[in-house]
Amino acid sequence: MKRLLGLCLLSFVLAIAIASCNFNATNSGAGDIVVASKDFTEQDILGELLAQQIEDTTDLTVTRRPRLGGTFVCHSAILAGQIDAYIEYTGTAFTGILKQEKIDDSQVVYEKLKQAYAEQFNLEVMPSLGFENTFAMIIRGEDARRFNIQTLSEAAKYTPQWRGGFGYEFLEREDGFPGLAKTYNLRFARPPLIMDLGLIYRALIQKQVDMVAGNSTDGQISRLGLVVLEDDKQYFPPYEAAPIVRKESLEKYPQLRVAINQLAGQITADEMRELNNLVEGELQDIKTVVREFRKSQGLSSEK
Repeated sequence: MKRLLGLCLLSFVLAIAIASCNFNATNSGAGDIVVASKDFTEQDILGELLAQQIEDTTDLTVTRRPRLGGTFVCHSAILAGQIDAYIEYTGTAFTGILKQEKIDDSQVVYEKLKQAYAEQFNLEVMPSLGFENTFAMIIRGEDARRFNIQTLSEAAKYTPQWRGGFGYEFLEREDGFPGLAKTYNLRFARPPLIMDLGLIYRALIQKQVDMVAGNSTDGQISRLGLVVLEDDKQYFPPYEAAPIVRKESLEKYPQLRVAINQLAGQITADEMRELNNLVEGELQDIKTVVREFRKSQGLSSEK
């Protein structure tokens, strides 16, 4: 048993060492700025947007770290100085990182987050990109029309005959399913299925489940004719997309602030949904999609 425990410990230490070597190898000869993103399509797009904006409007070089991990991984990496910037969602940072109670006012959340991140972490929360990506409770369009459902309060009448399908994180987190079910008195025919987020829309279309929790900017919503139910009791906090940047990086490279601020208010939720659809639905190259979007917004130096 001792030998087995020793081998397990050795394997764990080796895994950490290899991961560290991989990170350092990836960043050997790194650019001036390291931009990371979380591990889903929208973040791939936003990370590339941030990187292209910096490269195109300054003389700085950028190393990309796509699919770095979830919120806590990215937060740990930026605190450790392994990355300089990434895009975060204000509600996620406020409730997940700061462990604060939900606040409905998006401006209040932003100001409190900005102050706390500066004081506690020496990080700057920069202005929102212009859109919010909140949790979205989604049903089939045919069900919405058949039962004349537009809100979560109206859907609660039918959930006793339905089955839900949610990701593990949504079922566990404080601002996820437990509080939502209590707020709207959502009761399902059977306990919700724990599902891989990549499978929830397929399961909904194939009628394996009747309600799923997705993201409000998912490209598949419009493509598949699905309906996002209105959060009429405002359960979910604001989730505005905003760049998080190390203050040390901003002080070292003053042009970085100017470049990132030019992205403020440049993306609507509909535009983000379309960008996600171009990448996920039409399988277009992310760099090209971002480049064309920047041109359309007058952000690119290319003609």
